[in-house]
Amino acid sequence: MPDQLIFAMEVTLNGLMAGVLYALVALGFVLIYKASGIFNYAQGVMALFAAMTLVGIMEGQVPFSHLINALFGGHITHFGWTVPSLVAILMTVAVMVLLAWLVQVLVMKHLVGQEPIILFMATIGLAYFLEGVADLMWGSEIKTLDVGLPQGINLWIDETTFGIFGYGFFIDNLDIVATVIAALLVTGLVLFSQYTKQGRAMRAVADDHQAALSVGISLNFIWVLVWSVAGFVALVAGIMWGTKSGVQFSLSLIALKALPVLMLGGFTSIPGAIVGGLIIGVGEKLFEFLIGPMVGGATENWFAYVLALIFLVFRPQGLFGEKIIERV
Repeated sequence: MPDQLIFAMEVTLNGLMAGVLYALVALGFVLIYKASGIFNYAQGVMALFAAMTLVGIMEGQVPFSHLINALFGGHITHFGWTVPSLVAILMTVAVMVLLAWLVQVLVMKHLVGQEPIILFMATIGLAYFLEGVADLMWGSEIKTLDVGLPQGINLWIDETTFGIFGYGFFIDNLDIVATVIAALLVTGLVLFSQYTKQGRAMRAVADDHQAALSVGISLNFIWVLVWSVAGFVALVAGIMWGTKSGVQFSLSLIALKALPVLMLGGFTSIPGAIVGGLIIGVGEKLFEFLIGPMVGGATENWFAYVLALIFLVFRPQGLFGEKIIERV
């Protein structure tokens, strides 16, 4: 088998793995948009905030230590202990649930019934606020996140035993773990929405807010629940991306890469987020491999947005999104 075909197969496989990471971020957008009609621009910053909080808790860092030292003249930075990864993850989940409650009580509760553009602008403000709070709490330096996940690129499929015609595939171990975790996460979300009382209430709220209120469903509770689940998804995405490239403020920009994923898959579809992520991941890797050398490379920076633009022209609701027809 020609080397070029083997390389293309390896690029495709790695593209699928990268697409899963994009899909993890897109899932948070879908959950909030589906339940409340709010496009949460702050989802990427939530992933950054969750990752920074996790690192801070694991390292025993004192929150707001820079601010405390500046005000009171001390030199306090750490508590003097470290927290095991699993305990730190559970504590970070609790922080994200608290954040969801604060967002609902302090912001979204007062904007019920407002135009979508106002809600969108509110999430932009929330994004910059969270970014500033994360900077004050944990500092702006690049942090290393290690929760024990396997890392490194290895010859995962051996050329002598599992290879194709004597060739092996080089795969990032972290991408394999991310794929498994994403599959479990999506399965869990689907089961939760289909077979639990709270999940059915979320679907009812997504279909019709007024009808949900009329049968006794609390919108405040459902929206706190949705933002909490989105915060958990942001934590998972933050762990994967933070482990892969370090916890830094550019991590919040992964939200921009999730936008083409949503446009392809549809803003209201959980499976669509996964499929859209896989299409973007494979498409940009293959395009860079096949066309990149002809146009000077760096096609991964814009390929996803061009593909999304094409979808907006011919199928604006995405592959799995609901087609909305308004009669006037």
